[in-house]
Amino acid sequence: MTMIRTRIAPSPTGDPHVGTAYIALFNLCFARQHGGKFILRIEDTDQVRSTRKSEQDILAALRWLQLEWDEGPDVGGPHAPYRQSERSAIYQQHAQLLLDRGHAFRCFCTAEHLEAVRQQQLANKQQPGYDGHCLTLDADTVAKRVAAGDPSVVRMKVPREGTCVVKDLLREPVEIEWSQVDMQVLMKSDGLPTYHLANVVDDHLMEISHVIRGEEWINSAPKHLLLYDYFGWQAPVLCHMPLLRNADKSKLSKRKNPTSIGYYQRMGYVPEAVINYLGLMGWSMVDGAEKFTLAQMIANFDLSRISLGGPVFDTAKLDWLNGRYLRENLSDGEFIARYQAWAFDPQRIRSIVPLIKPRVERFADVAPLAGFFLSGMPAIQESSFSHGKLATEDMLRILQFTAWRLEDLRDWQRDALEQALVDLASKLGTRIRDFLFPLFVAIAGTAVSTSVIDSMVILGLDMARARLRHAIVVLGGLSGKQQKVLEKDYQLLMRSGASDAENAG
Repeated sequence: MTMIRTRIAPSPTGDPHVGTAYIALFNLCFARQHGGKFILRIEDTDQVRSTRKSEQDILAALRWLQLEWDEGPDVGGPHAPYRQSERSAIYQQHAQLLLDRGHAFRCFCTAEHLEAVRQQQLANKQQPGYDGHCLTLDADTVAKRVAAGDPSVVRMKVPREGTCVVKDLLREPVEIEWSQVDMQVLMKSDGLPTYHLANVVDDHLMEISHVIRGEEWINSAPKHLLLYDYFGWQAPVLCHMPLLRNADKSKLSKRKNPTSIGYYQRMGYVPEAVINYLGLMGWSMVDGAEKFTLAQMIANFDLSRISLGGPVFDTAKLDWLNGRYLRENLSDGEFIARYQAWAFDPQRIRSIVPLIKPRVERFADVAPLAGFFLSGMPAIQESSFSHGKLATEDMLRILQFTAWRLEDLRDWQRDALEQALVDLASKLGTRIRDFLFPLFVAIAGTAVSTSVIDSMVILGLDMARARLRHAIVVLGGLSGKQQKVLEKDYQLLMRSGASDAENAG
């Protein structure tokens, strides 16, 4: 019998996401339940956004949740390397194999041409996609253009007629017409693969037997199945999990929910409760128990018990579950030890002390000054934002624009954060002191506190964003219509800034 081998393949382009942990949990449980192996692979072919720090954060977050892998970039294994950036030669060989077999072709189309085609297709109410412009180039022409150094990508050929049947462990077969499947780029002009080629090649070479992933990948399945066919390989069994949802049933997003695993760690949740809660997302124990350990989930795991209804990520339910773990699983001594480890983490304290030390005269001063670092949402009300120069509408704009700016910030370091906020204040035509006022209140609960920028760095991106959202709600919130108007204003503001910089250059 073939050994069950599952994998999780996160992209190190940001904070560790609870969705990654959710999919990792189900892959691990399925593999362990069948005596198989669970593999962690880093998909870092996006050289612009991928960082080694993000990778380390992901590994640390998954380990905090007690999700251990058998093979991976840090533990090695028989199919190393486990970082896609270190496997470029493998992908190039396989792309060439597809070219040699006539299953792929070189495309020399410029970005301008592709965009013009896309706009024309949209105008004609057609499915956007590659128009096959380079599909019929003869071998001599291709060879001459490659020799001349013309930039090109490698695209896969896709049938234009017929239907692809996608079989899935959790649902009835899904039929997708080949005419709806784009001729996917497999190798970019920089010689690096796209997700689709690297994913298929790695899953085969790493002997992955079951691909358990989010249901957003169903529409990509025909491309993957076609590649398996082109290579002459047996495709793994597919299982597409229901996506985590916001309360309004939209896909879980950082704009509406804290999504970073680090946020829940900093908020003082225990990993046992977070894993338990993620296990409840779309799955249930036979006896209906809502509180169970990872070991119990593995022992009782059955894919057939997964519900396809979009599980709503409800932090109130997580709070309830976490409270049960604190009360029922920890003795007083264990509670003290776990609290000390959380509240007085040496790295956190080393960050906080330089901010509060110049302000204290007695140790009794520490708690009032540093308490907001160890709390959830500050106890603020609308009157907390009383300001002589800024109206409520101004502060809502500042808070919302800042929240969106933080989403775009790739480098969560003090200098980068400070520059982003100074630039945003300048674009809004607001003095930096006035601009920072609502941020102080949102982050620290008071307008008189330690540096708000340093505080945001210490709290972390998701915690800072959550407090900004909380402040917006306290100020009365924003309707859907107001959100759309502000977002349009924000995009115009950011584009005008970019245009000014380009003109100056």
